[in-house]
Amino acid sequence: MKERIIRYFKNVLGTILVLFIIGIIVVVSLNGSVAYGTDPLSLNLDKEGPYVFYENDSTINVQYIRGNKTDGFYVDKTTHNSKEHIAAISKFPLDDSNFSFTIRSEFEIPATSYTDDQPILAISDIESGYKTFRDFLITHKVIDTNLNWIFEKGHLVLVGDFVDRGFSTTQVLWFIYKLEQDAKNKGGHVHFIIGNHELYNMQGKFKSASYKYYGVASILEKQHHDLYNNNAFLGRWMAFKNTIERINGHLFAHGGIHPGIAKYDITLDQVNQINRDNYHLSYFPKPEETIEQLVTSNKKGICWYRGYFKDDLSQEDVAIGIDKFNATDIIVGHTLQWSVKKLYNGKVYAIDVKHPKDYNKNWPNKNSEGLLITPEKFYRLKHDGKQLEL
Repeated sequence: MKERIIRYFKNVLGTILVLFIIGIIVVVSLNGSVAYGTDPLSLNLDKEGPYVFYENDSTINVQYIRGNKTDGFYVDKTTHNSKEHIAAISKFPLDDSNFSFTIRSEFEIPATSYTDDQPILAISDIESGYKTFRDFLITHKVIDTNLNWIFEKGHLVLVGDFVDRGFSTTQVLWFIYKLEQDAKNKGGHVHFIIGNHELYNMQGKFKSASYKYYGVASILEKQHHDLYNNNAFLGRWMAFKNTIERINGHLFAHGGIHPGIAKYDITLDQVNQINRDNYHLSYFPKPEETIEQLVTSNKKGICWYRGYFKDDLSQEDVAIGIDKFNATDIIVGHTLQWSVKKLYNGKVYAIDVKHPKDYNKNWPNKNSEGLLITPEKFYRLKHDGKQLEL
């Protein structure tokens, strides 16, 4: 009897061990990771903000959360004329740092095409990782340790999905907003390309958002979907952004270009305008495909397309969409890679990698990467500052 019990437990433990090993193999093979050990500072909401909302076209209010779970929370709220330039600060609890910027209700649609001989640094899918984002830019000399812009007249291209799946969405978005202003003052450019997760938030879809922001919305006496709608400053700011741009002959889009777009007479500006018209609307496919549906589709659209990695495309299939917009290649995020890489004989550069999280430890450990484009060469940028030619 005793031997049977021992044998039984050996079989059970053996089965568990086999399943555990299979699980590890699956995680590693899919380039995934397991998050563990969330730092409690992730839910420190004291001085969280600012959250800025329009009361009407002429009045905005700026709100910071104060307090803690033990003593209670309250909202520090000030009201301003929308034409006023408002000094603001965003706190990052993990290392007790902050950065300052100025809120201006002056939005403009960015250009779609740029031509110069300046370097381009592209990174994507930061997913609410403020520290990861900040430190990568410092390492590669886009900003200095005081967060000042030092990339001169260069282009910093953010290829979508800078929100969700983390605890620093607000900090990331305000940091991008600050970088835009700083770069412009120095003759440089920050290009914030909209990805599908920015769309999720503008459209009130929060399946990938951190639970932190349900609490934030509740404390502000709002619903989660109010944080990025058209009455929210950040929602209105994002709604002016593009989904695709051409910089020095290179296209940048979060998802990519479906070959079917080549049969339509459409420009990059028109593609961006179609998307902007739908930023705060959910996409529902209709029986007959139109250019509007193709551009906004959650399978074939500019912010969503995964065909370069999931479809059986020929070199010609890939080139047809790129040639449509008079470009040499396209740089995309959205579809996770082991590393930044060159595909289709240099027609596609895939830059979505698994970045470290601010408040979580991950196994296996992940390191950030980006892409540097100079007039002569492409470089894979490593988290430690190394540049590897592609």
